[in-house]
Amino acid sequence: QVQLVESGGGLVQPGGSLRLSCAASGSIFSINIMGWYRQAPGKQRELVARIFNGDTTNYADSVKGRFTISRDNPKNTVYLQMNSLKPEDTAVYYCNLQNLGRTYWGQGTQVTVSS
Repeated sequence: QVQLVESGGGLVQPGGSLRLSCAASGSIFSINIMGWYRQAPGKQRELVARIFNGDTTNYADSVKGRFTISRDNPKNTVYLQMNSLKPEDTAVYYCNLQNLGRTYWGQGTQVTVSS
């Protein structure tokens, strides 16, 4: 059984920063993909960023240059540093793990960008 526990969401003013964390536990193979998705009200869930074991990263165009994804492999933890936040970044952010052909999701953490 694999579990993902997220933390770090909250309310921030435009231009501010937040750091999300996601710790994975359970039967996790060393080769996997970890990432962050988000879903705003009335919209589909979308990829924000993901990171492979070799530290290759992918970002949505809308967050390039503002968000940075990183991982701590021994801790099975992935981070999302979000800078220069905009109101359109407001969404529930979900941690994602692709491991041994299966996909796992965290419970989601709310990020609200508002003045």
